Amino acid sequence: MTEEFVRDENTCIGAILELDRPNDDSEQDIVCITVTGSLEAVRETILTLYRLGFAAVDDWSPVQRAADPKHVISVLIRRKRAADRKHQDNPDSKPQS
Repeated sequence: MTEEFVRDENTCIGAILELDRPNDDSEQDIVCITVTGSLEAVRETILTLYRLGFAAVDDWSPVQRAADPKHVISVLIRRKRAADRKHQDNPDSKPQS
């Protein structure tokens, strides 16, 4: 008998972040953006964010069932080098080579 396993969203995101920890050689900021809701609402939100230039549709994780059976979840993980962030915080600074 096969059973489907539905992970808790927080556990799933925690596991993703654990795997995506940067090594000591490179500092990264990691931002995890989660969209949860009905399948139609999640798809519409992802398409809206695409149209706004925020993220490509393929950048999002495949839609998965959430803990609430009426909802689904999709995750977008953005990684940014700390040097890039410092440059954006101070536009007068020059990027390091």
